[in-house]
Amino acid sequence: MDKENSSQSTPSGFFYKNPSLKIREFQSFLTARLGVIFALNMQSTILYYWVYHITNSKLSLGYVGLSEVIPAIGCSLFAGHFVDLSEKRKMVVLCLTGYALIAICLFVIAMPVSSQYLSVTAMVSLIYLFVFLGGVLRSFFSPSMFSLFGLVVPREHYANATSWSSMSWQLGSVLGPLVAGVFIAWKGITAGLFAVIVLELLLFFPVLSITVKPILNKVKEPVLQSVAEGLRFVMRTPTLLAAQCLDMFSVLFGGAVALLPVYQKEILHVNEMGFGILRASPGIGALLTLGLLAFLPLKNKPGRKLFLCVTGFALSIIIFGISTNFYLSVVMLILSGMFDAVSVVIRSTILQLVTPDDMRGRVSAVNTMFVSSSNEFGDFESGVMAHWLGTVRAVVVGGCLTMGVIAITFFKAPQLREFSFEDKKKEE
Repeated sequence: MDKENSSQSTPSGFFYKNPSLKIREFQSFLTARLGVIFALNMQSTILYYWVYHITNSKLSLGYVGLSEVIPAIGCSLFAGHFVDLSEKRKMVVLCLTGYALIAICLFVIAMPVSSQYLSVTAMVSLIYLFVFLGGVLRSFFSPSMFSLFGLVVPREHYANATSWSSMSWQLGSVLGPLVAGVFIAWKGITAGLFAVIVLELLLFFPVLSITVKPILNKVKEPVLQSVAEGLRFVMRTPTLLAAQCLDMFSVLFGGAVALLPVYQKEILHVNEMGFGILRASPGIGALLTLGLLAFLPLKNKPGRKLFLCVTGFALSIIIFGISTNFYLSVVMLILSGMFDAVSVVIRSTILQLVTPDDMRGRVSAVNTMFVSSSNEFGDFESGVMAHWLGTVRAVVVGGCLTMGVIAITFFKAPQLREFSFEDKKKEE
């Protein structure tokens, strides 16, 4: 009995530090999240490579991002309203079904027989169309998964679960592009797109192992009133608004992923495997950092750490932009991923902590709008800037603009600068 009391008084070990991993449904959630992000990143990497190599146009890379950002921004707010009124697992299943259908259509377009009937212009237009439809699905999928997270994880484990959720996202971001590069070099574009179909079909197993969840918001408000409420909540929460704006503008100006096919072909002169490594490098850095955070969780001064890490991200992008050495470029991309990983965990935890349960869909939809507008519109901005200024200047100017955004946010948003996880928990 004494031994038992002694062991209970000094708990330790991996699962004590990571209690969320003992929850069976959270394990299924992580598997599904990892698989979807892996499949979508693999598909996205193949599409960027495919479009650039059949058009040889930097602007066409920007249009891929624009094709996804238009529906992501246009549909997100309304998607959040419907997600809040719907059963979350059902929404995830419907989105996964849509992703699988899109993957099948892209596979058919990539088949050699299709090139006999489709011109390059028609083929690229169809790719843009299916990327657009994927953006529509994303506007529903992201708030559905965010809401499901809050229903499978107890509130006291949000910070720990967010680290693991971010790690699964980053693992998918690492492995997806890397495996895409392997498939492009080994079997070609068509085989890679077929692998995406198989993976997305397998993901129905972990999703369906999660039980049906209650609908917390059963009050059917008018759509516009419901959407406005989600927007008002974000605008009235200074810490959340500042974190979202910092994320949006830093990734909008500092993202260089869309231009990696140009760096691979014209600046670094590496093969398809090198392209896969470049594309996976930010995720590798993020994965290393998130692994450390599982054992050394963020506790003290997360707001200030957020600003330091976004600054490190911007500096890494600037150095990457001027580098002509493949190894230096990989190191800078890894560092950018390491810095970004810390900021992602902090921003995601802030989002989980400050959002009421009955508004998760709508608030997450606003978040999706911010994230999508920064990532995909950032890809468009990178393509246009590279077309006008040249590839290297576009990346360096973007990194410098990010530094300016960081400085403005630091002085204009003291609530974010002084934010503390512990203070927020005490308030609750």
